[in-house]
Amino acid sequence: MPRPRRAAGWAVVLAVLLALPSIAFAERVAMPTSPTPGPTAASPATEAAAARSPAAPTARAELVSVAPSKAAAQASSTVDGIVPGSVNATSMNLTAEYDATVRLNFGTRAFRVDSTMTVTNSSGGSIDRLELNTIAARLGGMAITLATVDGKAVHPTVSDQTIHFPLGGILAAGQSTKVRIAYRATLRSTVTGSNWLFTRANGVLDAYRWLPWISKPLAFNRPNHGDPFVTPVSPRVRVTIVSERPLRYATTGEQVGGGGLTKIFEARNVRDFSFTGAADYGVQSATLGSVIIHVWGRPGFPFSTVMRAAKTALSREAALLGPYPYRTYDVAQTAGGYGMESPGLTWIPRGVATGNIPYLVAHETGHQWFYGIVGNNQATEPYADEAATDFVARYALGLRRASRCSTARLDLTIYQYSSACYYEDVYIQGGNFLDDLRRRMGSTAFWAGIRDYLAANRFKISGTKTLLNTLDAHTPLNLVPRFEPRFPRYY
Repeated sequence: MPRPRRAAGWAVVLAVLLALPSIAFAERVAMPTSPTPGPTAASPATEAAAARSPAAPTARAELVSVAPSKAAAQASSTVDGIVPGSVNATSMNLTAEYDATVRLNFGTRAFRVDSTMTVTNSSGGSIDRLELNTIAARLGGMAITLATVDGKAVHPTVSDQTIHFPLGGILAAGQSTKVRIAYRATLRSTVTGSNWLFTRANGVLDAYRWLPWISKPLAFNRPNHGDPFVTPVSPRVRVTIVSERPLRYATTGEQVGGGGLTKIFEARNVRDFSFTGAADYGVQSATLGSVIIHVWGRPGFPFSTVMRAAKTALSREAALLGPYPYRTYDVAQTAGGYGMESPGLTWIPRGVATGNIPYLVAHETGHQWFYGIVGNNQATEPYADEAATDFVARYALGLRRASRCSTARLDLTIYQYSSACYYEDVYIQGGNFLDDLRRRMGSTAFWAGIRDYLAANRFKISGTKTLLNTLDAHTPLNLVPRFEPRFPRYY
């Protein structure tokens, strides 16, 4: 669509009045302060498979000059544009495509990002700012170096892991704009705390949640290994990685171009874009049906063991849940830390015990459906992805076991579970609760309900209550009395 003309005088008032009907339906969100996490407690969980460590100390983000150069301003052309005014509203119900360039230095750990987002307001109401998530704000000492909307400078602020990005006016429902943000950061050099999410250590570079992405404010600090993230699906992400030395990468999506020091990747229908890289990565590939599996690792990595685990997990879980959604599936050795999921990509940490590989790969593979296909707020409703994923992984491998913690509520946020019992409560007790439902409903009805939940919410954001209600709708039994004591937040 052509860019709207600038309103002047009475035309400004008219433009704002015309926007009011859609403004009335916008999601009103006041400019937040740093979110308050729940109570903390206990020592780190030691379950080798999926436990992840507490947050690392903050590397404070800062803002530097954001005025664009003349060339930068000319490069950021208007799509539909912004009209004058404000509504103090934002939303995650936006459609955003990302085109980003990462310039990294493996030796110095320098990490520079320049990202252009094409944002279409599909929320049904008007907005005047974006909330963007990136852990570079917490782990990388991020400094924003450029911020523009349709080529005009704006002045974002940063709190915790959220960039509050003003649009400089109103983006009405159905309208689009181009948003550009650039920052510089430094990768961590260890895998302690949460550093493993954004680091270069042990010969491997790990970059998770580095790309500023449409989200909402969530506290990064938590008393356990929970994931403090929620992101909608993007229909298209294109990432160019430029390094100072030859590196091989395992990424979300697939390589579509480049060579030498510059590699270009593209992904579709993903909630984030993560990658790992190493100079001496080897790769083992195999085909399972229509899916190409790649296993990436440094010398000494158990390629064959990981490949067998990936084939087993993908085939068994797809038989239960429905087709895997991407053409490729990559499993990559990381610098360390814990197993982690990304769309089309699983991280396996350096040094993981061989006996834990089948479960760890199966758990992270399950996230391709629960978090990948159907998203959820992983901070406030961890049951929707972690319990469902762990149940599927253990069911596929026959690894069901009892919890080592006392019976707990299953509807809390990650901020409310202790480090000692988060895994035992959400993963183990949560998975056992689903297995109990399966036995009561019968496997045929149960798995039909799970597949219907995945189909009805495909590439959307859902949650725990929708999952449980879908199962309840697939049986003549009344499951609500089973839900009430474990999920009082919803029933």
